[in-house]
Amino acid sequence: MSNPVLVCALRRINAFEVLADALKRLTRGREELSKSGSLLQTVMALTPEVTFRQAILFFTETDFVTEHACHLLKSVCFSYLVGESQRGHAESLFTYLQTGAQTLCTVLLIKPGAWSHSLARILRKLDLEKFTVVGMKHVNLEPEVVLGLLSSEGKQDPAVLEAHFTYLTSGTALVLCLQRPNAVKKLIDLLGPEDPKQAQALDPLLWRAQYGISTVQNGFYGSKSYQIAVRDMKLLFPEGLCCAECQTLEEEEV
Repeated sequence: MSNPVLVCALRRINAFEVLADALKRLTRGREELSKSGSLLQTVMALTPEVTFRQAILFFTETDFVTEHACHLLKSVCFSYLVGESQRGHAESLFTYLQTGAQTLCTVLLIKPGAWSHSLARILRKLDLEKFTVVGMKHVNLEPEVVLGLLSSEGKQDPAVLEAHFTYLTSGTALVLCLQRPNAVKKLIDLLGPEDPKQAQALDPLLWRAQYGISTVQNGFYGSKSYQIAVRDMKLLFPEGLCCAECQTLEEEEV
């Protein structure tokens, strides 16, 4: 080739699907704008196996993971890339590609009034979705815990904040720590949008569409990211979890 090329190794959930869609939109946009005929040309791997074979042509293990990068990744919630963290050993990304998704944990809080009438059905749904319950307790939420669970957007409007406080402290909530591969995203996908009306319009089978009444009384709270899930586990299970299979909990000292 007479011209240089840019080779990128990218990582995210549903990476192949999302990247293909992004490239399609990007190429379409450039086709509409280009008058010179010089268009963006891209080649992407379509499977993890092809990704692995192509990656080793351009990168070494140290290109992917260094000791500094491991520490940074772990601090921003990608700790499942790091193996044997107590000894400072960095697991190869190539090994991760071959191994596949690691079991993670997330937090589901069933709000007052929702769990007492529908617990058996909810547990059955969790079982069908291959979740394992590794922690469960019913709690009367303290104001500081409620504040810790609310998003920054929910804290900005005093009226909305008061509505959340009043509802979440009105009765007993059921807190579950759930475990499965890709647990955080899977749970969020099952719950749907926080507004039950939006969830209903999107898919009537979404949990908030079935159990929610309003954006406040929407039945469920679920951790929105792995970093938030770790925070929630520490907040709601301060005594720790007996979960030998969940390595990430040990690494995060939950």
